[in-house]
Amino acid sequence: MSSGTGALRGPGRTRWVVMEAGALVLLLCSVVAHPPRRALADETLEKTSRKGPVEARVRLEPTQPRIGDPIHLTLTVTADKGVELIMPEFGEVMERFTISDFVKDEKIDEQGRTVATHRYELQAARSGKQTIPAILVEFVDRRAGSKPAPEGFDSYELMTERIPFEIASVLPGEDLAELNPPLGKLAPRGNPKAMLWAWAMGAVLMLGGGFWGWRLWRGARRRARRRSAYEVAMDRLMKLLARPRRAPAEIDTFFVELSALVRWYLENRFDLRAPELTTEEFLDSMSRSPGLSPEHQALLRDFLHRADLVKFANFLPSAEDIDQSVIAARRFLEETRQALDDPSVPARALGEAARA
Repeated sequence: MSSGTGALRGPGRTRWVVMEAGALVLLLCSVVAHPPRRALADETLEKTSRKGPVEARVRLEPTQPRIGDPIHLTLTVTADKGVELIMPEFGEVMERFTISDFVKDEKIDEQGRTVATHRYELQAARSGKQTIPAILVEFVDRRAGSKPAPEGFDSYELMTERIPFEIASVLPGEDLAELNPPLGKLAPRGNPKAMLWAWAMGAVLMLGGGFWGWRLWRGARRRARRRSAYEVAMDRLMKLLARPRRAPAEIDTFFVELSALVRWYLENRFDLRAPELTTEEFLDSMSRSPGLSPEHQALLRDFLHRADLVKFANFLPSAEDIDQSVIAARRFLEETRQALDDPSVPARALGEAARA
């Protein structure tokens, strides 16, 4: 008798074929139930943009988070030696996400280049398709023989690429909690005096580190803002109005940056913690600010609600809606401009002074 399945006849051959088919089915089921894990390179997403001597890299991980998972966003900007960087303000384009952690760093590498890094830990309010909007980085070219900025502007602009991604929802019953047995008896309680001493030392170190960190942050902020809040805001508004806003993605980015511009101005002009607050929290804080008249509060309330419809409700505004938002933002900047030079002017008189 020869070896192999060809030597089988009748019922023996039939049983052999059934066994091979069963093994193949089991193998396929195992592959479906336990798909191979994606390579680590697929779990991050990077976009790189460059303009002249400056390169900006945006990194997002993971690319397919579930609702509730932390989303890590890293902006790394590298500028050649002699180029001054003006990084975006905290939370300037992250309004649609909750910022749970933020770290920034700046250093000089071996080639004399400035490397500035902003790291965000974000939380999304809803699942579905999301977008990290374009981020604006400004710089001044102070190298010998180079033009510091374009004609009529104070700095060059570099816009990063938008990063679309999707957040998956968590269905009930998708994840089952695992119950573990009790851990047993608790360990003996430590020495209260030693614990109190450790807490005291930790508090002193935290206060000292926080004080020096605040001084460094304040110095960097002072160097970056050499002009008044009104001049910076109007300059950014003029640059924003010069960009196209025909496609839905362009309109979405336009409203995100217009809202961020107004919030930045409010923070620097009226000492309101605007960027890291939700719209409702900010409106509540705004209502208690003595520097804002009721007329300006109503104007900002309508403006922010219209911007939220575009950012969070997928509302596509008409050309008239866009014009009204721009007019509201410009009017607010102009009517609060005079108080920058004369703080004794009451806020309720700003509107009449601007119209006179």
